[in-house]
Amino acid sequence: MKTGKYTSLLLLCILALLHFSVEAQEREGHLMFNPNLMNVVKPKLPVKKTTAAAEPLSLPFFEDFTGTGIFPDSSRWADFCTYVNNTMGNKPISRGVVTFDALDWKGLPYDSFNNANFRYADSLTSQPINLSLDVVTPSDSVYLSFFYQPQGNGFYPLVQDSLMLFLKTRFGGYKKVWSVAGSTLKPFSQVMIPISDSLYFDSFFQFRFINIGALSWADAVWNVDYVRLGKNRNIFDTSVNDIGFTTQPTQFLNDYTSMPYRQFYGYSSAERAVQQTCGLRNNYDINQTTSHAYSGTVLKTGTILKSPTLTGVTLNAKQTVQVNFPTYTSLITLSSAGNYGRVVFRNKYFVQSISTADPVDNDTVVKDQIFDNYLAYDDGTAEKSYYLDLYPTLPGKLAIEYHLNKPDTMKGMAIYFGRQLPFAFSKQFDIKIYSSLAGIYGAPADNVIYTEEACTPGYADTVNRFWIYKFSQSVPLPAGTFFAGTFQPAESGSDSLYFGLDVNRVGSNHAFYNVFSGWVPSLFSGAIMIRPLLGQDVAGTGMDDLSVSNTTNWRIYPNPASDQITIEIPSDERVTYTILNVQGQKLLDGVTKRGQAISTVGLPSGLYFVRLADGITTYGTQKFIKN
Repeated sequence: MKTGKYTSLLLLCILALLHFSVEAQEREGHLMFNPNLMNVVKPKLPVKKTTAAAEPLSLPFFEDFTGTGIFPDSSRWADFCTYVNNTMGNKPISRGVVTFDALDWKGLPYDSFNNANFRYADSLTSQPINLSLDVVTPSDSVYLSFFYQPQGNGFYPLVQDSLMLFLKTRFGGYKKVWSVAGSTLKPFSQVMIPISDSLYFDSFFQFRFINIGALSWADAVWNVDYVRLGKNRNIFDTSVNDIGFTTQPTQFLNDYTSMPYRQFYGYSSAERAVQQTCGLRNNYDINQTTSHAYSGTVLKTGTILKSPTLTGVTLNAKQTVQVNFPTYTSLITLSSAGNYGRVVFRNKYFVQSISTADPVDNDTVVKDQIFDNYLAYDDGTAEKSYYLDLYPTLPGKLAIEYHLNKPDTMKGMAIYFGRQLPFAFSKQFDIKIYSSLAGIYGAPADNVIYTEEACTPGYADTVNRFWIYKFSQSVPLPAGTFFAGTFQPAESGSDSLYFGLDVNRVGSNHAFYNVFSGWVPSLFSGAIMIRPLLGQDVAGTGMDDLSVSNTTNWRIYPNPASDQITIEIPSDERVTYTILNVQGQKLLDGVTKRGQAISTVGLPSGLYFVRLADGITTYGTQKFIKN
């Protein structure tokens, strides 16, 4: 009986392990921040809070969020909490949407500590519009219309979330006239709002969109597009006389989005895509015929690579089609770019307007093909996060497949991390470079050719948004396939290490993971944002990018130091500190507060960096010298 009991327990354990082995161990997560809103020029706060323009706008009012930059156009909009982009809309009516979430105008959660609440989040308020009774009356049939979409390419808003529309009354307050509860992905839907109550007819009329957001899902989104306010409309006036692009063109390269020019030159026939494809939509109620074309030039010199040749296309009413642009074969010689130089091909795609009344902003798309010192499958923008759901006692491995056309040297790696709450500064991982993975393409075993140990994640509030890891030594790589990725130790706090996920990636994601019983191809679409850095020496993020940012309100003393340092900050709040070496590797971390000493006894003499965070954002990085 005793043997049978243990046998049963053993069988249960085996069954549990088998269940675990077949259970998907990769997950999608929230970004919890929007790096596109960081370190960009923002309107001053007084402008952001403006409720009245010097002169009200006149009807008609129209906005399709194309060509306005990252923030809504201040000539039409009076606040800047939302985010204008070309990536979050799923099958949009027109290229460019404005996105609502629970991230503030700095790209951070409105509440970084209490993530279980619902609250009013983003708002988008029109500049004042002249609806005075001497200009327009209730009998003029004034309608406000717009398209909206829950989720898009992000996460869906919960049912407790909502998107709402408010109209300003002539007495100064706002009245809610429309709302919709959160839901999963749906096509863009148009809403028609009649404005017939004299309550709203005022020379400084405004309308305002607001979303209620669940703070635990801070980047669950709503997208809004094609906002129109005008008179002499009716409930059936749902058409916009417009033909325009709905998406970004697909990539110029066949597989990578970017690669070094020396890896492209001489191998361009294999690396170029046959054609680039772009969505084009006819929003008229009738069939329309137009023409499209594109051109290509070398950005630095203006050298023409492709002259435009018009191609005709007929679109049915309300139809979206995919138009093709055959990829040109013109190149510049490798010697003119230099063996390691950055080369940019600027490609301009356009469609001819049907009439002078046709909005023109969405008729042209400019997209740069960048050749630089890295290999990338992503477009530089993350819509979600990717992470491994690790078993507590088992390590997790992630590897991305890359190819080289000729031998090269890897100098480091760039990783885009999804922000987590609380921050993941203390989570350690190793970077590993493999020439083969066991069981992949028939390889008998893993062949690790380089390991960079004891790395920690960083949140790059920098222009390129990637955290750069400079390797301790260069890694020569032959032509052919290699794999680059991360190793997350068991029971190290490294589970749920979030990586940026570009969901707009089309094609294989080239990703493999190993959590339990061997390497498994990823089932997720999109590109995990890990980029090998080749050729040129690189500087680890670190230190150059962050040492001068947001550091004027704290200091380290004594500096130079011997056995200890002390952090002087303006508040009594506890902060997390991380001490790094010049390679960007974490050596010490912990929690401290103003006036509390931190021991540096174990550190050899040299230059070090200290990074602080208080649970909401990073304070920046400062240097100190250990004697």
